[in-house]
Amino acid sequence: MKVPLLRHARIFAPLCLVAALGAAPDADPLKSGEKAAGEWIRTRLETARLDSEWLSERPLLESTVDGLRERAATLEEKRDHLTAKTAKDREDADAMRAKNKAAADDLGTAEARLKALVGKLAELRPMLPPRLSAALELPYRSLANPGLSVGERMQLTITVLNRCSQFNRSVTCGEEVLSIEGEQGAKSLQVIYWGLSHAYALDQATGRAWYGSPGPRGWQWDPRPDAGRPVARLIAVYTDKADPDFVAVPASLGRPMGEAPGK
Repeated sequence: MKVPLLRHARIFAPLCLVAALGAAPDADPLKSGEKAAGEWIRTRLETARLDSEWLSERPLLESTVDGLRERAATLEEKRDHLTAKTAKDREDADAMRAKNKAAADDLGTAEARLKALVGKLAELRPMLPPRLSAALELPYRSLANPGLSVGERMQLTITVLNRCSQFNRSVTCGEEVLSIEGEQGAKSLQVIYWGLSHAYALDQATGRAWYGSPGPRGWQWDPRPDAGRPVARLIAVYTDKADPDFVAVPASLGRPMGEAPGK
């Protein structure tokens, strides 16, 4: 019985060896190891190269960083110095801006008032004595220009007001061509103005007289048949053609505009 068992054992051993050889993998473990080792070596070499470059460039980078820090500190010092130095200038600039704004507001208010005043002067012109109105033709025409600056408009307005004030403080006499309502054509008359309040016109050829004053439709001339001789006497005294004397002439004080003189 022992002999068969030995024979079977000898047959089983080669079968196990064949099975073991048949179960071996196709890949070579040595090649995989070599590949992994090569990758590790390359990685290590690259790491060593980067370390070497970092070590060589580090001083330069650190020096650059230090320089930038010093420059930043210097710039901060300059900024602080300029901030302190210009603090007064900034305060002055703020104060100047506030003054400019206030001046602009005042200018706007003055311009609005000036515009209203110019409108009133335009309404007043028809009520001015004809001689004064004619003398103010150029300033009035200029005031109608919408392109005028505030300063130019102010200057023209003052000119009109000054001329009116001067005329109102004086007695003016002279020959004047007038177109009187109800009369045919213009007439050359002797006219004497008592400021802005009233005037007397005389036709020396006919001895007729008119009383002039501002009315609701502007300056108006009302006939005064009884005033021819006193008006002629008044004009003669004014022009030194007669001795100084008191002359009684018709006048209306404080009457409503448009009311007939003498009422």
